Amino acid sequence: MMGKHKAEAVTAAIGGVVAVAAVPVALTVIGFTGTGIAGASIAAKMMSAVAIANGGGVAAGSLVATLQSVGVLGLSTTTNAILGGVGAAIGYLF
Repeated sequence: MMGKHKAEAVTAAIGGVVAVAAVPVALTVIGFTGTGIAGASIAAKMMSAVAIANGGGVAAGSLVATLQSVGVLGLSTTTNAILGGVGAAIGYLF
């Protein structure tokens, strides 16, 4: 049988890995892909709404622009570390 602390360490590690792996998958699923925004996706609808609200363009630094950047380039090392830490903390609690 696994000790309490070892079990907590395992769930923390799993939480960290899941958090880091889930973000790129989730972004791809909603349409922020490595080759651009997928047509007829949630991302395309978001982009359209933002463009209409801004008179035809998507502002640099907006949520849509940021998510598209992450979809193409991936997450930075710092962001991955933060996500991993948060996921590990949540995994530790459960």
